[in-house]
Amino acid sequence: MPGTQTLVNELVTKLKKRRVEGSQETALLTAELLRSVISQLKVPPTNQAETLIEAVKTVGELLVAANPVELAVGNIVRRVLHIIRDEDFSVATSSAGGDDRETAEENGFRVQTVAAGPPSRSPSLHAILDRTPDSERAHHSSRDGDSFEGKGKSADRNAESWKLKHDVIRAVNELIEDINSCHEQIAEQSVELIHQNEILLTFGRSRTVREFLCAAKEKRRSFRVFVAEGAPKYQGHALAKDLGARGLQTTVITDSAVFAMISRVNKVVVGVHAVMANGGVIGPVGLNMVALAARKHAVPFVVVAGPHKLCPLYPQNPQVLLNEMRCPSELLQDGEFSDCMGVCNGSGNPLLNVVNPAFDYVPPELVSLFITDIGGYNPSFVHRLIADYYSADDLDLQKRTTS
Repeated sequence: MPGTQTLVNELVTKLKKRRVEGSQETALLTAELLRSVISQLKVPPTNQAETLIEAVKTVGELLVAANPVELAVGNIVRRVLHIIRDEDFSVATSSAGGDDRETAEENGFRVQTVAAGPPSRSPSLHAILDRTPDSERAHHSSRDGDSFEGKGKSADRNAESWKLKHDVIRAVNELIEDINSCHEQIAEQSVELIHQNEILLTFGRSRTVREFLCAAKEKRRSFRVFVAEGAPKYQGHALAKDLGARGLQTTVITDSAVFAMISRVNKVVVGVHAVMANGGVIGPVGLNMVALAARKHAVPFVVVAGPHKLCPLYPQNPQVLLNEMRCPSELLQDGEFSDCMGVCNGSGNPLLNVVNPAFDYVPPELVSLFITDIGGYNPSFVHRLIADYYSADDLDLQKRTTS
């Protein structure tokens, strides 16, 4: 089995070179890598949660820095950190007796808050994985002088250490399963949202939207779908082809025709790149135009999104990179405008520039409803979901605190 550092380097390279496409694949690869890191980590008898959190944050910083635009990476890292804190609290509580339960809860809370602060100088991943804690060395050096009671306590600590890692890995496996199955769980709710003889409009190419619409079709719902082509990559063409092959009556329209056609639409159903903490969303460029058209004509704007797309950060947070510029070749054909691309004005600036943004931000007031794997919610409820999925101590993965 490859070493942890090798696995980390491989995923970092893939993220930097944009070899991973889609939030789901990115989330799965991140969760699987963190599971490997945790399983191969040498956990000391004490400060187990702190060691796990330190290792996950070290890897998380590398992954997030490799591709800051892919917010699913940071989402999964924070989810795993939250899992560690929860499982550590559960182990501390379950190991306490009846009268000591309250003390255990206080200790569990102390671990949750103190463990969030790694040392002021972050060690390398190799050092974290291979180090032998001072407490463990001290334990071995004084083994001959230990009493039977001391050996019993050491065994108990080792059992708790094994239990914490086991419970964390089990919870991460459940997270991976949730990511894999979120499309099916979201699609099951389509019959409650899509009604007979409706006309729907979608934008971009989202697997979640495709499965959502096809599930309604399988429930013998008869409806039509308008698909905006999504220039310049024209992902709408691929989605329309997929829907047509599944038996849905589909019509492709140009992006500029959205305002002209929206008055005939009953609902807009779209997938997004990320759902922000304020209920706003980041989606493919042009999505804000669709949302504005829907608001103008009082058409519900529905967002379907898996749990891995729920980001605990706000759009104004400096960690959030709201956009990136794609290659101009997506807009211009080979050789097109080649005769004037190098022409400059008197100050040396080119007369012709090409701007190709990848994303749009849609504010929460333009979103009518979120459909997730656990139900439908309005944008004002997103902060409640964030409280269940993330810990406030982990919002800033680069945070360094000193005592």
